[in-house]
Amino acid sequence: MNLIDFSKTISTKNQQIHLPILEEKKVTLFIKREDEIHPYVSGNKFRKLKYNLLEAKKQQKHTLLTFGGAFSNHIVATAVAGNSNNYKTIGVIRGEELGRDLEKTLANNSTLREAFKNGMTFEFVSRQQYRDKLNPKFIHQLRQKFGDFYLIPEGGTNDLAVKGCEEILTTKDVNFNYICCAVGTGGTISGMINAAKSHQKIIGFPALKGAFLASEIQQFSHYDNWSLEADYHFGGYAKYNVSLLNFINNFKKETTIVLDPIYTSKMMFGVLDLIGKNYFSPNTKILTIHTGGLQSIVGFNKKLKLKNHPTIHS
Repeated sequence: MNLIDFSKTISTKNQQIHLPILEEKKVTLFIKREDEIHPYVSGNKFRKLKYNLLEAKKQQKHTLLTFGGAFSNHIVATAVAGNSNNYKTIGVIRGEELGRDLEKTLANNSTLREAFKNGMTFEFVSRQQYRDKLNPKFIHQLRQKFGDFYLIPEGGTNDLAVKGCEEILTTKDVNFNYICCAVGTGGTISGMINAAKSHQKIIGFPALKGAFLASEIQQFSHYDNWSLEADYHFGGYAKYNVSLLNFINNFKKETTIVLDPIYTSKMMFGVLDLIGKNYFSPNTKILTIHTGGLQSIVGFNKKLKLKNHPTIHS
């Protein structure tokens, strides 16, 4: 496998979006193509893993251990990044039933299949056990079973992840008034809050329900140049309706850009909805962040077919 070089500084392109609503409201909209960094370690996953892998190397660790659900982009990104850099990887996966017939699980789950293909060892745990993921006693049990490892939190968010996400914004982004991104665990938006210029405002679009995110973000950032738009989660994490699916497919048709169904699509839906509602003044320049995660579409489409819902065109 080709080395994914985390010692490099990567700058991604800003692509302008042309839609009738933007012309009508006189708003300029760009999307930062972080999804083009790598097919699996793309967007904020590369950013969050960068300084964690450099730290693991500094500590002379040979194994990475992390946590995630069965369709976690973070799990597969850690497996691929670890494999590329000669680390063993362990994924503590929520849902002990998935481990009862691993062959069947891998046949039905493209995310875990790719992680397994990249050498990840799975530890399937009950949902109750999984809630203990921050408990030192549980971590100790994992060390007893797997030996010494470098621990990366669920979703990859810690101080080093935030440091990596600060590198998303570069000098070419200074002319934007607003920067918009999807929010999962809060690490990505925290990095951009820290890196933004004084005239810029960061707007986060949570992909899941819950008012806890503001306090998570405040752990990593002490600025007040941000806000959350909490009305675009479509029911919660990985939840959707047909209007979101149609939006993803229409957006691809109009712009050629594929959006993932869990994060970036909800953010982009929200941004365009707010533009339509005159939330932004004429002549505003907005930068949205494409945080990747396109590998999840294969598994998502599988579920959509079972429900006779429209599939995502990728």
